Amino acid sequence: MAPLPPERHTGVMAASLLEVFQTLASFDPPKTSLASAPWEDYADWAIGQGLAPLAAYNLEYRLGAKTGAPEWVRDRLLAIYQGSVNDNVMKLVNFKRAVDELEGRQVIMLSGGSFAESLYPHVAFRPVIDLRLLVPRADLDPFVGYLRRAEFKAGEGEKDSTLRELSDGRTTIFVHGELLKRGDEGLFARSLPMKVYGPSLRRLDLEDALLTHVLLMSRAGFDVPLIELVDLRELIQGAPSMGGVYSRPVDAEAVRSRAAEWKMERALWAALGIVERLFPETAAAVARLQPQSLMMPTRELLERLVIAPVAQVGRTQQFRGEDALRTLLAGG
Repeated sequence: MAPLPPERHTGVMAASLLEVFQTLASFDPPKTSLASAPWEDYADWAIGQGLAPLAAYNLEYRLGAKTGAPEWVRDRLLAIYQGSVNDNVMKLVNFKRAVDELEGRQVIMLSGGSFAESLYPHVAFRPVIDLRLLVPRADLDPFVGYLRRAEFKAGEGEKDSTLRELSDGRTTIFVHGELLKRGDEGLFARSLPMKVYGPSLRRLDLEDALLTHVLLMSRAGFDVPLIELVDLRELIQGAPSMGGVYSRPVDAEAVRSRAAEWKMERALWAALGIVERLFPETAAAVARLQPQSLMMPTRELLERLVIAPVAQVGRTQQFRGEDALRTLLAGG
């Protein structure tokens, strides 16, 4: 007689890839055994999704050896964690040196550069792959010229007239001169000081940070590393693990009304649906923020063609044209 599969023989069910992801992407992971987890599948995938530093910290310092994670997995993820610490510090300190003396301007730090220290308990948990900034359109080229004085050079090409790419060989910076076609005045008016980078640097308020993060993801067809969905998880819950600028309840009415004004209700509905699928504990926060005006056929399309495929943990391939279809459906 053939031996029983391990999970039936021992009475322990093997952890799925989704369960490993949810456990190791948590800021308060449950004590659980992951000995039978699909580590070969998880390790490379997690590194590519920007999840390795947080996973490494959880395995080493929160969950310990009792999880049953193989030593090779822990060593590999820990190496990524240590590299993330050094890389983030290098990029952010170098950027601070470039802009610290800039006065009388408004420069908004977007995405990972802002989120790494405002949403995450440790700056190493959130890899900062590049820096993304927003300036008034009239300041776009003057600010790019200012950065060039700090040895940042123009990238290969410009994606459009309102976006510039620069690099000093270590850090890539994307500078937007426009995010909203209706104008960015409200974003600047509601923005908050980010004094650690000097008198001209600012960050978006919570509701604007949430919506612009969704906007940028939708413009990428939601083809983004899953660490950006962890960002969104923390934004919609009001950064509950922190005690900082984003640690407050989200103004749901402001989010819904701005989403309607910016014509991104489909994008918001899809992004929130993805987060809820990946992190069921966000269900109550998602329900408060979901736009209510979308017709059922639109919701069903978004569910089938955007939410379900993007929330498929472990997927590494796309179908041809899929990102463009998602962008169209989500209104990005």
